[in-house]
Amino acid sequence: MNDAAVLLDELTAQMGLGGPAARSVVRVWALSGVERVRLADGRNVIFKYAREPFTGEAAVLRYVAVQGVPVPRVVVSIVHEGVLGMLLEDLGESVRVATAADGAKAAVAVHDAEIPDFLRVLDRAGLIELPRQALKSLVELWSRGRWMTAVDLDGVLAAIEEQADRLSAGTDLPPFGLCHSEFHPTSLHVGAANWRLLDWARAFVGPGLLDLASWQGTTGLVDPAALRRLIWAYIRTGGHGEASRPRAGLQPEMWALGWHRLWAVAWYLEQAITWINDPTQDTFVEQVVRRHLGEAVTCLNISIPSR
Repeated sequence: MNDAAVLLDELTAQMGLGGPAARSVVRVWALSGVERVRLADGRNVIFKYAREPFTGEAAVLRYVAVQGVPVPRVVVSIVHEGVLGMLLEDLGESVRVATAADGAKAAVAVHDAEIPDFLRVLDRAGLIELPRQALKSLVELWSRGRWMTAVDLDGVLAAIEEQADRLSAGTDLPPFGLCHSEFHPTSLHVGAANWRLLDWARAFVGPGLLDLASWQGTTGLVDPAALRRLIWAYIRTGGHGEASRPRAGLQPEMWALGWHRLWAVAWYLEQAITWINDPTQDTFVEQVVRRHLGEAVTCLNISIPSR
């Protein structure tokens, strides 16, 4: 982003310092980036910047820190012309990859936090809305002459929408509250003495089982057995016992994976028309959406009528 240098200068100015002594890129995405920065006073910090819809992360980090959730400390932050810039505590390199046991412990800390009043809520009504939202985005893509090879997906989404009310039963069972959203092993920094949970840009209020479902990521096939093991590890670590209760007549791992995949489908389609409006990515994103939809149909045991 061209704004990164301007943001960094403004952040260091707030600290009463001149420009940074050195910068090195850690990773850059379409809507955000992370750098390691050496300040003029010799300190190392992490510089993170992000466009909408990720500009609320600093507020979330400060909130969860007060709640006792281990996160990197926000040194200073600003939002300049719709772009967030933050200087964060530099945690150094992880000593190892986070395990499922680490994830269970971190999930307990997140779900025990008080529910914030400034985050979007994904309650039962919100889940029911997901297939309708996805179909609306798909229709918008068609109106732009895009995704014309995906005209068959309207029937799948319509069938899911018809059954969404029934399948959303149990949404408000504990754990329901603060959710991290990007709850992956790569978001859990394990240091020599402690751990910190990173990447809170998409935090929301909703069913905590979606956090547990996200631990295995979305690049591979769904693994219900692995999620079931994580749910029980979470409970043994002090998480809500209701996490093991069936929902909508489904085992909790199937319910969670199915709704997580539908949530991902809605997100990918929204990105395609709003945040990352890039037709050159349509073929790839359509493949991802098709796979996630298929997994959602399988996990939620949805009947799709033949045409």
